[in-house]
This record gives sequence, C-alpha cells and structure tokens, in this order.
Amino acid sequence: MRTRYSEDEVAVRDAFFDFFANECPTTTVRAAAKGTGVDPALWSSLAAMGAPGMALPESLGGAGAALTDLAVVADVAGAHLAPVPLIEHAVTARALARAGGHDDLVAELAEGSTLATLALRPPIGDTARLVPAGAVADVLLHHCDGVTSISRGNAPGAKLPNTADLPLAHRVISDATAIDLDADGWNRTVDEWRALTAVAYVGLAKRAIEIGVAYTKERIQFGVLIGTFQALQHGFADAATSVEGAHLLAQRAIWALETDQPGASRLASMALLFAAESARFAADRSVQYHGGYGFSEEYDIQLYHRHATAWILQLGDPAAEYARLADAEFGPVEGAA
Repeated sequence: MRTRYSEDEVAVRDAFFDFFANECPTTTVRAAAKGTGVDPALWSSLAAMGAPGMALPESLGGAGAALTDLAVVADVAGAHLAPVPLIEHAVTARALARAGGHDDLVAELAEGSTLATLALRPPIGDTARLVPAGAVADVLLHHCDGVTSISRGNAPGAKLPNTADLPLAHRVISDATAIDLDADGWNRTVDEWRALTAVAYVGLAKRAIEIGVAYTKERIQFGVLIGTFQALQHGFADAATSVEGAHLLAQRAIWALETDQPGASRLASMALLFAAESARFAADRSVQYHGGYGFSEEYDIQLYHRHATAWILQLGDPAAEYARLADAEFGPVEGAA
C-alpha cells in the first residue's frame, strides 16, 4: 500500500479543496444546521464536479475511479465539515452497482439527482432508526435477517436533534424490495462507510489543529503569544502525531477494501475508532487553547468539536464497535454482555 497520495490523487485533492474552500465556508455549515443539515446548492455543485458517481462503473454513468480516489474527496469534505451526504450516498450507490439489476437508479445516483443512504443498524419493526442522511434521502438501503432491501418513495424523516445538526432521521419502511446483496456484500458496504468516515475524520482533525495553531499565533496573554508556551506546543504535537497515525490506518483500510485484502473489515473498524479518538483529541486541544472563546458559537472550532463527537455516533455506541472488533480479533468472551 501507499502511505501518501499519488500525483493524480494530489490533483484531485487540490481541485476539491479549492471547490470546498470556495463553496463551503463555515457560514454554509451553520446555515445547513438550521435546516435539514444538508445544503442542496452545495450538493448540486458537488454533483456537477462528478463526486457522487466518481467511484461507480463508467457503464453505469460513473467515472470508474477507485475507492482510494473517493477517499481523497472524503478527506477534503471532512476538513470543511461539508454538509452533504457524500459518503452515505456513494457507498449505497456502489452497493447497488455490485448487486446489479438497478442500472437506471444507479445512473440517477451517479449524477446526484437522486439521493441515497443506508441504515447502519437493522430496522426495528417497520422503522429504520437514526439513519444518516435520513432527513433528505430519496432511497434507503437496509439489511435485516440476512436480506438486503431497498426502499423508494418513502418521505424523508424529520431531522432529529443531535450534537452536530447532522441530517439524522428515523425512516418508516413501507415498500421494500429485496436485492441481490448477501450479508457479506452488506458488511462490505458498511465497512466502506467506516473507512471513508475515518478518512473524513482525519481531514477534520488536521483542520482543527490548523485552526488552533493559527489562534495561538495571534492570542497574547501575559504579554506574549500563547503559542510560545511549551505546554500548548506539546499538546498540538501529541494531537498531530495521533492524527498522522489515524491517516496511515485509514489509508490502509481503504487500500485493504479496494484490493480485497484479508482482515479488511477489522481494519475498517480500527480506522474508524482510532480516527474518531484522534479527531476528538485534536478538536478538544484546540477548543481548550481557545480558552472561553472555544465554547462560543461565533468561533468555528466548536463546529469541529461537535462534528468530531457526532460522526461515529451515527453507527451507535462506540463501545459496541470496540466489542465487535475485539470479538472479530480474539473471539467472543463467554459470559460477556
């Protein structure tokens, strides 16, 4: 595997970095939070860039790019807290492409005119709960008792209150059609979500550190710039070291999924858990070094802190993910809850 982006990937990263820098200032993030949690204009512009379908086959309207290329965009989107359901949409579209028999729908997803998402946990009765992008998606992919199904035509749910104002919603399932995607295929889809979210976490964490460093280079206390205090320097160094490790682990998980390596699922879980911890630590350091301003809505760093906390919770309790990973690595422990 490669530990750094290739020349082509750097070009993709730079193009999308410029795009998000111009189209997604934090004012866009704040405005989206007051509505569904998604900015429709930003999604339309992103679709015009080809992002929704970039990792889909060319025969289905996509660009034929690899998961590694999609990860580059996820990194930059994470750095800008982009209020668009790119990851959920992309992994759902890829799952439908693998299942086959849904070419027209996949073509719609590739162009971004139809929004898709997945329920990360099995529905309870006729309701999929806490669905990422459930407040905006037109298509819902869900899995229960070994059967993967797709639902269309159900109205998006109302956005549920949450820490980062994400477009989370419960979705009532009234028309479900089974598709040819077995349990392994479903698990692959969720693992792609885990790995891409880990990459987005890395982008978030790096930007949180940048914001904090910039502030400490301007804030004067006791007659000197607070960035000269060694304790703050050590804190940023610890955060940066952790984030670099998260970057390497996330890249390995993406590579393992792309090349069907043994243990790819475990790597995806490890990457998500470690990247989430690293991002929370980085955002926490930056908030603390802002002093009381760090908790003020007027300052952007609180947005990063809240997103760092919230993203992994879409999957459920992180403790359950740790337990799942431990069971996969060492086998279930008799008598454990």
